[in-house]
Amino acid sequence: MVRAAMTGPVTHGEQNERETGAAVTKEAVAEDAPLLEVRGLSVSYRTRGGVVEAVRGVDLDVRPGEVTAVVGESGSGKSTTAHAIIRLLAANGGIDAGTVRFGRHDLTALSERELRTVRGAQIGLVPQDPTVSLNPVKRIGEQVAEVLRIHGLATRRSATAAAVEILDRAGLPDAATRARQYPHELSGGMRQRALIAVAIAAGPKLIIADEPTSALDVTVQRVILDRLQELTEESGTAVLLVTHDLGVAADRARRIVVMSEGRVVEAGPTREVLDNPRHEYTRQLLAAAPSLATARPRAVTVPGPVPAAEPVPLVEVRGLVKEFRLPAARGSARSLRAVDDVGFTLHRGRTLALVGESGSGKSTTARMVLRLTDPTSGRILFDGADVTAARGAEARALRRRAQLVYQNPYASLDPRFSIGEVITEPLRAFKVGDRASRLDRARELLDRVALPASVLDRRPAELSGGQRQRVAVARALALSPDLVVCDEPVSALDVSVQAQVLDLLAELQADTGVAYLFISHDLAVVRQIAHEVAVMKAGRIVETGTADELFARPAHAYTRELLAAIPGRGHAPADREHRTSKEHA
Repeated sequence: MVRAAMTGPVTHGEQNERETGAAVTKEAVAEDAPLLEVRGLSVSYRTRGGVVEAVRGVDLDVRPGEVTAVVGESGSGKSTTAHAIIRLLAANGGIDAGTVRFGRHDLTALSERELRTVRGAQIGLVPQDPTVSLNPVKRIGEQVAEVLRIHGLATRRSATAAAVEILDRAGLPDAATRARQYPHELSGGMRQRALIAVAIAAGPKLIIADEPTSALDVTVQRVILDRLQELTEESGTAVLLVTHDLGVAADRARRIVVMSEGRVVEAGPTREVLDNPRHEYTRQLLAAAPSLATARPRAVTVPGPVPAAEPVPLVEVRGLVKEFRLPAARGSARSLRAVDDVGFTLHRGRTLALVGESGSGKSTTARMVLRLTDPTSGRILFDGADVTAARGAEARALRRRAQLVYQNPYASLDPRFSIGEVITEPLRAFKVGDRASRLDRARELLDRVALPASVLDRRPAELSGGQRQRVAVARALALSPDLVVCDEPVSALDVSVQAQVLDLLAELQADTGVAYLFISHDLAVVRQIAHEVAVMKAGRIVETGTADELFARPAHAYTRELLAAIPGRGHAPADREHRTSKEHA
C-alpha cells in the first residue's frame, strides 16, 4: 500500500528484467545522454463533463546528476506530467500521445510487469500528500524496510536497522523512535520526510519529487534539499522537482521548465529563465513569488500598535502545556512534552504568526486554542471567558466563532461531498439561511478565493491540491468567524494564488476585524501577513515581537537560522557554494 515505493512482489523469474532495468540508466550515463527524455507528451482525463486535456505536447529532458524543476500554477499540469512519466495516473486518466524514454526504453510501451522493475528501484517518487501515500496501519520503519526487502537489498532482520538509518538520512529526528510510530503520530513535515526516505531507500537513478518540501519548515527543507543535491553529486542521481516555490527552484535547479494550462511556455537554464524571462506568464510568477521578494513586504501587512480601546484580547493563552505518550521502548522517554509553558495574546483585527520547525508544537498549540484537543495544563481564554474545559453548548458556541483552515486539503475535504456541499456544511450545521442563500454564499466565497462557480458540482478528487486548499479557505470563512486559525493555509498553493489568498485574508480582516492565528513554516509569507510573530522551538516560545522587528533585528540564534534558510535568497546552483546537510543538521 506504500505508493511511494511503487513496487509489487518481484519473483525469481523477473530477475532478468530487474537487470535490464538496471542497465537502462548505466547506458544513459555512459553515452552522456538525457537520463529521462519526454517528447510530445499529452494526457487527458475523462470526467462527467467530458474529456479534459491536462497536458499538451510537453517536452523536457532530465540529465544524470542534475535537478530539473517544473514550476507553474496549480492545475498547470505539473503533477500530471510527473505521474504520467511513471504511469501512475488516476483511473480516469490516460496518455494520448508522446514518448517517455528512460535510458533506451520507452516507459509508455512497457508492460505493468516490466514497469515494476523500474519503479522504486530505478525511479523513486516522493508524492505530494503523505496522508494518502503512507499506509496508516503500518509503522513508519516497516514501510521503509518494505522497499529494501522487495528489491532484495536487505533481509527481514537487517532491513529494520537499515530503515532507521535511511530515516535519519532523510532528516527525521530521533529516527529509532519515529520508526516505531504510525503515520498519524507524526507531524505533516515528519510524514513527508518519511516519504522521502521511502523514495531514496533503493538508491534510484531518478527521483521524481512532487512538491517534496511543501509541508516542511525552511530549515528542514534546506536539509532535505541538500541531501537530494548530495545524491545528484555523489551517485549521479537526477531529480525532477515539481514545485510551486520559485525560491526553491532558484536555489536548487540547474534547469527550469515553466508550465501553464498544460503546456511548456518557457524552459532553460535557471539563471537565464529567472534573470531574463521571455514569457509574460513567467514574469507574473516571479512577481508573485514571496521567497524571491523577501526584502519587499507586501501591502497586506498593516503593522501598528494594538488598539487601546480593546482591553480584553480575543484570545489569551497562559502557561499552556501538552504531553503525549510515546511507544514503550527500553531507555527512551515515556512521554513527549510537545507544548511547554506557551503563552500569548491575540486581539481582534490582528494576525499572530506561530513559526518554527516541524514538530515544534505550532499545530498542537492551535488545536488546543480551538479546543480540538485537551491541554495537560494551562488556561485558554476566548473573549475574556475561560474555555479551557469547554464542553457541550459552550464548546459549540466557540466553534461558531472560531474556524480552522487545515494544513492538508486532501484529508480535510469529504471526498463524498460536492464542493458546494463542502462549503455550505458549516452553514447547514448552524442552521444559517436556506438552501438558496447558502449556495449564493458559496458562489461568493469561491469568487473571493479565485475559483469559478462551475466547481460547485465537482468532487474534491477532481481538483488539484491548490484548488482544494482554496475550497478549505472558503469553507472556513463561511460563518464570518471572529477567529480563523490558519494551519499552513497557503503551503499547497502556487505563488500567484498564494498572493491572492493572502490579499483575501488581509481584505477580510480590514473589513470584518477577524483575527488570525497563522501557523506557517514559510517566513517569507509570515512577513507579509503577520502583525506579531512568536517563534517556537521544541514546544517553547523563544522569541516574540512585531514582524518588522523580528525580521530586522532577530534576537535569538534560532530565529536567525530560520531567516537564513528562506529559499530564493541565493543564486542558481552553478553560482553558489555547495552546502551539505551535515552543516545544517
